[in-house]
Amino acid sequence: MSGDTEKAVRAVCFPFICGISHVGARENNEDSFIILKLPDAYLLAVADGLGGHNAGEVASGMAVKTLGEVFLEEYGAGLQTYLVRPLLKKAHELAHSGIKEATRGEREGMGTTLVSAFVRGRRAIVANTGDSRAYLIRNGKVVARTKDHSLVQELLDKGEITAEGARRHPMRNIITKALGINFGVDLYEWGLKRGDVLLLSSDGLHDYVSEEKIVEIASSDETAREIARRLIKEALPVTRDNVTVVVWR
Repeated sequence: MSGDTEKAVRAVCFPFICGISHVGARENNEDSFIILKLPDAYLLAVADGLGGHNAGEVASGMAVKTLGEVFLEEYGAGLQTYLVRPLLKKAHELAHSGIKEATRGEREGMGTTLVSAFVRGRRAIVANTGDSRAYLIRNGKVVARTKDHSLVQELLDKGEITAEGARRHPMRNIITKALGINFGVDLYEWGLKRGDVLLLSSDGLHDYVSEEKIVEIASSDETAREIARRLIKEALPVTRDNVTVVVWR
């Protein structure tokens, strides 16, 4: 991504995990992400902040910080899978409470999405609040995906619009759940196979780049770093938002 400034792009990459966040079409980047190495697992997350006067940036930063702190303090190697689910939920709840308590003055009404994934061995446990997403991509297909907490998703569920119409809908940015505003969290548990790609993204990617194109890029034989770079590059000419991706393969 030649020509990008340090302010415009943030990146953290490991051999098989990479996260990149780009300011995209906005003046300020209100997205945040985390890649945290635990004793025997990884914790990944993407948050997309809401609110003026940089409040969205504050909220998304608080969300990923709280998530990381909860797991650093309470997770131990070998913790049984059924106990990880409530730990993820607790992290989302604590982030919600902390953000809500901090909403005053110019930060009034701030909030954030948060999609988080705990990855250990052949298992991923995913928690989602809002319309950032997690995808599980296998053999050139999306085999699992989080469901958005959004007005457009509700219209989709009722059969009133198509998937293509949802991507272009004028109210696609209206979300029904957000940390700091209206709490809710969905939990998923996905089995992983060799060659799978787990992708977390803010809506600056998936609201502007077709799912077919996302899957095509993610299904290449390239490294996580190269897949993340290519997804950002694909989004930049068309997005009207910040763009953040975390890729695990």
